[in-house]
Amino acid sequence: MMEGYQQYCPVALTSEVLGRRWTPLVVRELLMGSVRFNDIHRGVPRMSRTLLSTRLDELQTAGVLERRQMDDHPEYHLTPAGEELEGVIMGMGRWGKRWLRHDLSGEELDVGHLMWDVHRGIVAEALPPQRTVVRFEFEDAGADERRFWLVLEDGAGDLCLDDPGYSVDLRLVTDVLTLADVWIGDADLRRAVARRDLRLVGPPELCRSFPEWLGLSPLASVERRP
Repeated sequence: MMEGYQQYCPVALTSEVLGRRWTPLVVRELLMGSVRFNDIHRGVPRMSRTLLSTRLDELQTAGVLERRQMDDHPEYHLTPAGEELEGVIMGMGRWGKRWLRHDLSGEELDVGHLMWDVHRGIVAEALPPQRTVVRFEFEDAGADERRFWLVLEDGAGDLCLDDPGYSVDLRLVTDVLTLADVWIGDADLRRAVARRDLRLVGPPELCRSFPEWLGLSPLASVERRP
């Protein structure tokens, strides 16, 4: 049972729903299009699965989402009330990027979550017509997070944690912080390549076109304040 603020103020009422730990990030994942439990969890990998289940139940009780039973699994879909939270969540993101600290270290960044964001931001209409496999290699990551494979096919990207068995068409070699800075809009991809902070290894045509595939964060255009 959630403890309320005992105030009639709409801000207090909203805080009773969104002020719980992890809840805004769960709503963010739903707004980004994740509907299956495992996909939502990949967007909040440091959240326990038990707590995620609790938060989803709370959001359903609050009328923010509805649970739909598919043939073999449930799906979680935002209601109109939940969809209206897009402005709230994006507003939080814009404020956070503009005003809060951004000097994170590589140790503070979750590589799996970063790659999940990269994979779902791929610009489908810019992809090559043939299947293309990109291997991301992080020089400073732990052994379990050093390599990721992005299989691009039929206008979609599939993120693989293990070698999918296809030949690699393009390798991207960098450190975690460099790719995070590119994705959030704090660094320019082509400039990072020119400085060799990020190296693309593969056919020249794929290296040239890669920046067109890589969709950035929805907050990439927000300028930071000193």
